[in-house]
Amino acid sequence: MKLTVVIPCYNEAGTIEKIIDAVLHSPYPDKEIIVVDDCSTDGTREILQEEIETKISRVIYRPANQGKGAALREGIRLATGDIIIIQDADLEYDPAEYPKMIQPIINDKADVVFGSRFMGGQPHRVVYFWHRVGNGLITLISNMLTNLTLTDVETCYKAFRREIIQSVTIEEDRFGFEPEITAKISKIKCRIYEVGISYYGRTYEEGKKINWQDGIRALYCIIKYNLLR
Repeated sequence: MKLTVVIPCYNEAGTIEKIIDAVLHSPYPDKEIIVVDDCSTDGTREILQEEIETKISRVIYRPANQGKGAALREGIRLATGDIIIIQDADLEYDPAEYPKMIQPIINDKADVVFGSRFMGGQPHRVVYFWHRVGNGLITLISNMLTNLTLTDVETCYKAFRREIIQSVTIEEDRFGFEPEITAKISKIKCRIYEVGISYYGRTYEEGKKINWQDGIRALYCIIKYNLLR
């Protein structure tokens, strides 16, 4: 089965070459790599143009910054692989774990796989207490309304059968993508699995972008896409 890796990026000049190299050398040979640059202003775009374009399948340059969800919407629309996996450009998630993420789909056990940072015995960098509390609260409320038993709704690592994710209309432009997509796939009764993954989290000094306002938006999205639609 062919794999498409969709990589949204915004102002990741310090990591974009490293993550592309890691994806290229990840242990799954048949893959399409699509990078969506969300109008970076820190030199990321120039690195993509000069160093990366010729190495991967496609680079999309968005004319204005809209957010991660908007970038994913475009990358997912253009994907041609049998399986689509989302990869952040910040080195927090390890492309060496692609086989673990997609194996339940290859085995025809799953249609969607979440990579959980909070289950299993994988390395997990210790960072922010209140982020963990907020993530737990978002996951709990999401599970209450979807009737799922996920441990990490806000994880970046999600793998989908292409026909599943391309059948979903993505509306959120920023980090609200995560609870939105969870709500919508729960309603189409597909087979959802979780696997434990490692997590090499960043600090804000190292470039982390998500903040408390995104947490509030996530709670709003849980209500909106579970109860108001």
